[in-house]
Amino acid sequence: MAEQPGREPECPVCWNPFNNTFHTPKVLDCCHSFCVECLAHISLVAPARRRLLCPLCRHPTVLASGQPVTDLPTDTALLALLRLEPHHVILEGRQLCLKDQPKSRYFLRQPRVYTLDLGPEPGRQAGHPQAAGRSSRPAPVPSHHSLRECFRNPHFRIFAYMMAVVLCGTVLFIFSIFCTRRFFWGLG
Repeated sequence: MAEQPGREPECPVCWNPFNNTFHTPKVLDCCHSFCVECLAHISLVAPARRRLLCPLCRHPTVLASGQPVTDLPTDTALLALLRLEPHHVILEGRQLCLKDQPKSRYFLRQPRVYTLDLGPEPGRQAGHPQAAGRSSRPAPVPSHHSLRECFRNPHFRIFAYMMAVVLCGTVLFIFSIFCTRRFFWGLG
């Protein structure tokens, strides 16, 4: 960790100040701290995916099988020094993702999702024709889980209730017109 008096602590690799989003300080086994973005870059280009070498002392940190670098311990002492609360950042493929939860669940506010793209896959160049073409990954298909979350969304519930009221009102209006016409036609 690069610390100088009067300056905010910063990542010794990218020199960005630590924060509680994509520059969250993560601690390696050698006790050196680096931002999660730099560690994600290192983990994606490392020949052995389960082993990270410290950029300062080259001490290896072994990750469990399937464990992303975002699961490394957060340097909470450093975040406390910065007076920040840790957020949960996850690594999905080649993107870091942060889901910002609303402070109160009583407000009708959707959580915001922030992503940081870590660049093209190794072996692909930016000007290469394949990189400009279709992605090799298929488009995500909505699952029953996403529909279930849709019904839990308070905005969707309000919309659904309003549409039900409008539909019921329209049906009642049409039915009343139909009954009124039959009544008057039956009299004449």
